[in-house]
Amino acid sequence: MLTRSMPRAGFSRVEVNVCLGRGAAPLGRLVFVKDGQREFSQFAYSRDWLSDASYFDISPDLSRQPGYQLRKPPTRNDPCFFLALADTAPDAWGRRVIARAHAKARATNAALAPLTEIDYLAAVDDFSRVGAIRIQDSQGHYLRTVADGERSTPTLLELESILLASHAVELSQETAEDLAYLQGKATSLGGMRPKCSIVDMNGALSLGKFPSMTDERSVTRGEVLALRLARLAGIKSAEARVTMVQGQPVAIIRRFDRTPEYNRIPYLSGATLLQAQRDDEHSYTEIVDVMRSMCEDFVADARQLWRRLVFNHLINNVDDHLQNLGFLYSANNQWRLSPAFDLNPFPDKSRESKTWLSEDTGPITSVQQLLDQAFRFELDQDDAKSVLAEVSAAVSRWEEVGITHEVGLSGRELSDFRPAFQLSR
Repeated sequence: MLTRSMPRAGFSRVEVNVCLGRGAAPLGRLVFVKDGQREFSQFAYSRDWLSDASYFDISPDLSRQPGYQLRKPPTRNDPCFFLALADTAPDAWGRRVIARAHAKARATNAALAPLTEIDYLAAVDDFSRVGAIRIQDSQGHYLRTVADGERSTPTLLELESILLASHAVELSQETAEDLAYLQGKATSLGGMRPKCSIVDMNGALSLGKFPSMTDERSVTRGEVLALRLARLAGIKSAEARVTMVQGQPVAIIRRFDRTPEYNRIPYLSGATLLQAQRDDEHSYTEIVDVMRSMCEDFVADARQLWRRLVFNHLINNVDDHLQNLGFLYSANNQWRLSPAFDLNPFPDKSRESKTWLSEDTGPITSVQQLLDQAFRFELDQDDAKSVLAEVSAAVSRWEEVGITHEVGLSGRELSDFRPAFQLSR
């Protein structure tokens, strides 16, 4: 439980410890302050971490120095935490679950204070929190965690109960029991769609993504199709398959920020790497410029990124914001491009990327535009055309892959997705 200092009305202060990895190496101290409508945070590295031989910058907006560093959100839409910490906060769906549970609790206990950003950050399950950052309260308890002998991350056998609870939330018909069940299970990782963390049949931490009550096509099957096609196209991507729950297709997507031994791999989003403000337009060439100094194998990662941009364009994945691009820590204060995730064909949207290709060219709207900028991604024209041919050949097999058991699209569902794969050159 979080301990608050509240010396006067409208003011509160919370301190938590920040640790790293399975061994919980002490990183430092995080202080959150709410003063009226203002919310901000401070972070101080531990002296042990600053002198540790394995030190690396856990967040590009945190300098290697002693003493507290201040983070004030530049806009109302930006996080009040340093960006790598903000990457571990709940997504839109998780915030919805947390807010609904808190509202029900306040209905019976008016003394409960309104939620703050530290409450959302602390509500994420420690076992499934993204990356390697972990948070402890002043008593040394991990946030959020469960009692010894209990488990917060369910197995595949529990998907039916979670699916039904998620649908109840979507319909605003959830009970307190539904919300209690979802707390911790459905409060991490990106996106607005209903989902939960699970342990798959092989014991690996995974993500279960559910159909939404508002879906007009099989979005879960579409995402698994895209991830499996990406692998055929030479793209490192998250492992994915569809499993049926209550007659509905649920996407099971393996987490890539854990090792088979459950060691935690530090993670940064593309937005964090770029230190991007949420409302600004940004480009892939900006990301490449930062990758040049931060990536262990810059050339390989730059070329892999261009391959992904081609793939996104060919399947019309236009939800390519910077939170849907990730980096994993390698060693020696350097990073590598993470496997691709959140790939979705959008048959009902214009073929125009959300993130610009470059500041000069604007959004990606054509293959020729990608070829013209390939040199910015360490590719000459011959190599770029070869990559284009490989990706095109893989994408052309979308119907063949779509009807496999692991995806399971029906004839009607294939027709729903066809416009996403019909590229006019």
